[in-house]
This record gives sequence, C-alpha cells and structure tokens, in this order.
Amino acid sequence: MNQRIFILSLLTLSISACSTQDNAKRASGGFEYEKISAVAKLSIPKDLRQPKYSQEYAINQDINKNGPVGKELDVRAPALVLPIAASTRVDPNSTKAEIWFDKVLEDENLADLILVALKEKLSSDNVDLTELDSKKHLYESTWFNKTQESGFWLWSDTNTVASMRFQFQLTIKPHGRSVALSTKLVEFKAKNGSTTMDVIDQQRAEVAMLNNIIGHVDYLYRKHKRENRMMRATQKIVSISENAKGEAAYLVELEKDYLWANLPSFFEKYGFVIDDLNESKNIYYVSFTKPDASFWDAIWGDNKPIVELTNAKYQFRLTSADKNTALTIYDEAGKALSDDILEKIFPVMEPGLSFRNAN
Repeated sequence: MNQRIFILSLLTLSISACSTQDNAKRASGGFEYEKISAVAKLSIPKDLRQPKYSQEYAINQDINKNGPVGKELDVRAPALVLPIAASTRVDPNSTKAEIWFDKVLEDENLADLILVALKEKLSSDNVDLTELDSKKHLYESTWFNKTQESGFWLWSDTNTVASMRFQFQLTIKPHGRSVALSTKLVEFKAKNGSTTMDVIDQQRAEVAMLNNIIGHVDYLYRKHKRENRMMRATQKIVSISENAKGEAAYLVELEKDYLWANLPSFFEKYGFVIDDLNESKNIYYVSFTKPDASFWDAIWGDNKPIVELTNAKYQFRLTSADKNTALTIYDEAGKALSDDILEKIFPVMEPGLSFRNAN
C-alpha cells in the first residue's frame, strides 16, 4: 500500500470543512424532536383509583445531557479492529484500539515479530519509530502527513493538509506466548491550525492504524509459511542410516507421531495396502503390488514413480531417534531390508517420505 492510500485511510473524514464529509457524519431527515419538551406527569383526581406505575422503562436522570443532539450529533459507527492475522483476538471489554496476538511461529519471538511488523509498516510510509520506555515497551512514531496536490501539470504543488503522531504499547504476558498491541493518537495538526479531533475521528484513525499493523503481521506469517514450504521443497530430510539395533533404515527428520500419521497417504500413493497395524509399537503391516504404468499414463504424463520392490508383504516400523525417526522396512520373514535395497528405492522413497509431492 503506497503512502498516499495508507495515510488517506488514517485521516478519512478527519477534516470537517468538506460538505460531503460533514453530511456523512450527520443524520438525514428532520430534527423536530429537539423542540419537544418533557410531558408532564399524568394528574389523577384524588377520588379516583391511582393507576399502577412501573419503573421498567424509566430513564435514569443521571445520564449525560450535555452531549450533542440533532445536527451536531455524529451518527457514524465506531471503526472495528479486524483480527485478520492468525490467532488474533479482541478483548470485548477493552475501550482501546487494541489487539491480542497468540503465538503462531514456535521459532520466532512473538513480541519481536510484532515490533518488526510495526517498524516495517511505518518505514514503508517514511515514518520512524522511537522507543520511549523499554520496560513498558512503549513506542512513538514521527509524523504521518496527509498531502494534497494543487495546481495543474507544471504548476502543481504538494501541500500537507493534516499530520498525526501515534504511540504504540506492547503488553507481554509473562510466558511470552500472548502479546497485546494498542495504538493511541497523541498529536494532531490540521492545515487550518486546529490541533483537536472529533472523538469518533480519533477512534477511527487509531483503529485504522492498528488494522494496518495487523495486516502486516499477517503478511509476515504468510511469508514465513512460504519460506518454510520453499525450504522443505529443496531440503532432503530423508537419508539412509541405521536404527538402534544396527539394521539398515531410513532416517527421517520428522517427529515419529507426524510420520506415523502421514504414512497412510504415502502407502496409498505408491501401491501399498495396509493389512494391519500395531499403534503401540508403531508398526504398519502392508501388502505391496507394483502399479502398472499404462501407455496412456506415459502419453499424458500421469505415470507415477514406482517403488522397485518385489510384490510381497512388508512391515514399516518406526522408532525414535532423538527428534528424528528411524523407519525400518522388514520383509514378511521379519528380516530388515539391506542397504542396497534401500539405496535402490531411495529416489522414490525420499520425496515420498518427505511428503513434498503429496496432493
């Protein structure tokens, strides 16, 4: 988002000089209700039975009667904080422009990630961020300027019509897995010299600023996810090694539970059928039938890689190896397949057990 569009979103309707702006704030129709006085209490003669009165719908006399009415009343709804980034939430009891983030990326410090998003977003609009209090995690921006071009072609000029400065507060839970970000408008200057802003305009500006930061955090999440996919697409996480018994096995850089849960999709794709399983010992008992590559599959490019094994029954047994998993393949007699066989089928097993081509 370029600077002009971003600043415009922050300062929308902040200058009341424009008649169309003013109309958007005001209710349409007549305002005759301003002239109506309170109705006197119903007078009942003493010799008649008095009616029963209920206070269910009585109006409290402690209400603020000094607020704007009629044409002076701003009818626009308050702006809403948009929790569009993953694991974001809004506190319904909070009156501030505030959003809570819960940890999504285990390998990233959540508070640092939010601060990076804040700095990057402000930097893209030529705005700097300074730290006011490191213990309170309080920051303040330099001026956001809304500009407007005047004149025509060679005689055009760019003028600043309004400026704003914001404070940003991070509230970090002791465990660090939940962080709140709030925004507050601390200074405003209009071209006409005004330094005050309507309450609703201020709320809308603070929420607009916060929503832009939330959107950038969401962008960083998606960027991180894409980088992980790209890294996984090029990284080989399967190698030939040994299990704890010294038998030849594939070493897969995935947690055992994850590999166990995803092996059925591997079996289905490469010609294995699950006959039985022992979940407590992490063993799949499978039958293998080599798929037939038809002539038409070759023509249309639909032929799938084939595991060069003999049609027979096998066991796929998983054992933990630190944070990785050792996958040992046994034949029907319970003998582990040799290094030579594992090496022979590795070109198909490696991408298959990495689940890079799963679809």
